[in-house]
Amino acid sequence: MEVRRVVLSPGETYAVRLTGRGARGYVWTWRVTGDADLVSVAPGPWPAAPGAAPGAAVELRYVVRARPPGGGRARIRFAQVRPPYPDEAPYDEYVLDVEVTPGGGVTPGSGGVG
Repeated sequence: MEVRRVVLSPGETYAVRLTGRGARGYVWTWRVTGDADLVSVAPGPWPAAPGAAPGAAVELRYVVRARPPGGGRARIRFAQVRPPYPDEAPYDEYVLDVEVTPGGGVTPGSGGVG
């Protein structure tokens, strides 16, 4: 499980890139804890995968947006699961710790992409 930390200002976004395995029945879900009202998560634009074989893993993007007023922290836990099997452990997990500060900005070295 990968854990990453970012610092954002209200209105700023951060793109998370995760490997999709939809052909195997897996989907990415997410849960926000902590100051959950300080961030929103939405599926982002998916780039076309030219020449990808049927059933191949594809890159999925999710956009995390910091919301006003700032001044808090949230943890977003992404889990790759198969909905028909709710008791099965996630295939993969990714955790993003987000600090929203009025003068934040994306953490240096993170490049704004997870």
